[in-house]
Amino acid sequence: MAGVVALGFLIGLEFTARRYGLPGPITNQVREVVAAPKSGGLLYAALALMMVVLTWRQRFIAVGAAITIDLAFLLVRWAVDAQATDGQPFGNGALWVILGCGVIAVTRRTGSERVLLLKGVGLGLLLVAGRKTGDTWLLITSKTRPMVLDQYVATADHALGNPSWLVGRAVAATGPVGFNFLDIVYGQLAVAAVIVALYQLRGVAAERRFPGHHLVRTFLVVGLLGPAFYMIFPVVGPIFAYGTGTEYWATVSLWSPDIPSSAHWAVADLWPRTLSPITTPHPIPFDGITPRNCMPSLHTAWAVTIFIHSRKGPRVLRYAGTFWLIATLTATLGFGYHYGVDLIAGVVFVLTVEAALRSYDRGWDRSGIRLVAHGATVFTALLVSYRFLPLTMAEHPWVAGPLLILAMASVIHGYIRTTTAWEPSAAPAPHPEPQPEPA
Repeated sequence: MAGVVALGFLIGLEFTARRYGLPGPITNQVREVVAAPKSGGLLYAALALMMVVLTWRQRFIAVGAAITIDLAFLLVRWAVDAQATDGQPFGNGALWVILGCGVIAVTRRTGSERVLLLKGVGLGLLLVAGRKTGDTWLLITSKTRPMVLDQYVATADHALGNPSWLVGRAVAATGPVGFNFLDIVYGQLAVAAVIVALYQLRGVAAERRFPGHHLVRTFLVVGLLGPAFYMIFPVVGPIFAYGTGTEYWATVSLWSPDIPSSAHWAVADLWPRTLSPITTPHPIPFDGITPRNCMPSLHTAWAVTIFIHSRKGPRVLRYAGTFWLIATLTATLGFGYHYGVDLIAGVVFVLTVEAALRSYDRGWDRSGIRLVAHGATVFTALLVSYRFLPLTMAEHPWVAGPLLILAMASVIHGYIRTTTAWEPSAAPAPHPEPQPEPA
């Protein structure tokens, strides 16, 4: 049933994208069977997820086949002088192996073996489809939402002390080293997620079944639901709405990227040097290219997901999850991609989604319903306040700021308290009965 729903959603998104003259997620994915992939690393991450259902011998064969196919593609492209100018030179092999395993499952496997292998193939393809779906969503937001609400969010952000401006100046002060280090962490969020997911799914091949709840489920649901709010609350971010980025990029980047094409659409060149003024906000027109992907911050949501699901891992995995969360939050603000209120909304959003998925897996009860309802209510209240009360929030920061933090903290506290109660309690060790001393 879930597969049918996902396929129907992809087909619907494909038709929607084509209405605006854009390739949809299915077209983009089919194209990468032969064309240079946009993200070869993601395809190999999908292959790694698929291989959790294989034996070690089968994994070595799968990886060897993927590398061999990639080398063959490289040789063919070199022979016909068709280098991968708009993509990466590797990744086709991983996709071919995933699809090949799907064919093997249908033609050479039966019963539970077929079901398990198809689940592995589906897991890998869902990761890739999620990325393609997200890219298509972002293009659609830029084409269908000509007006953005950045002035509302920037005004509300005064209640938090304009964290994007503060962190932006701090990141700029670290120079190229700090900026590019954060850029690597920010861009490899999917890799961190796959590492945690592989730890959670490490026993699938031996147990011949998937756990009821794991990180990939939350990642995919967040990527599916999150962009819908981009359509409701379109925001481009301070680097685009309040800065051309010219001086900033020249200061911190090791290379010389092009000035954002949206520079002349900015309200003013303020970020991150000068705070945005507190004025009555109104929607502003923006270009048809820049994604409206700020509210809520899905990078924050995904980083929180990695943090949550790394808590039961070994110490090094827990430390890595904490590091990735802190670095991602720093990058989202320091690069000017998000406002502080975006991050608060992202935390509340992902905890609500995670609570709903866990409740669905264990069976809905009063505590689960109460937690999800609380998270959904707080998330709705945040969006409403950002849209209709930003000026009041900016004029009373010592009231509005703590209230925003308190609202987020209430969801965090409710999530920790409820999910901790859901954990099976360890039975106390039996105490031996005292033996009577011999007379």
